[in-house]
Amino acid sequence: MKTIIKLEELFMLILGIFLFSQLQYAWWWFLVLILLPDIGMFGYALGDKVGAHIYNVFHHKGLGILLYLIGVFLAYPILQLIGVILFSHASMDRIFGYGLKYDKGFKFTHLGKIGKEDG
Repeated sequence: MKTIIKLEELFMLILGIFLFSQLQYAWWWFLVLILLPDIGMFGYALGDKVGAHIYNVFHHKGLGILLYLIGVFLAYPILQLIGVILFSHASMDRIFGYGLKYDKGFKFTHLGKIGKEDG
């Protein structure tokens, strides 16, 4: 099952790259911005619960899709860019097993626990 999920996420990342290619930005912007949503990790400085909520906002594909579509509707390319980056980053993270966080701590995601088991 993990392989199917990773393949699905890979195809969503490819979709994000395709959508980016339809925008009028140089390719280097994608490379520079793709890791930017990880600033949501700084929310963990305020505790696990707040950190999980902030992290999840920056890694929610639905938000990325919504922002992209609003950008299309309003013909606002910067909003489309933000949506594509959020969507693509979330897909990339999920390929590597980093999912949306539970408020028990950074390691606890909707895809399972991150890292090796203690013991």
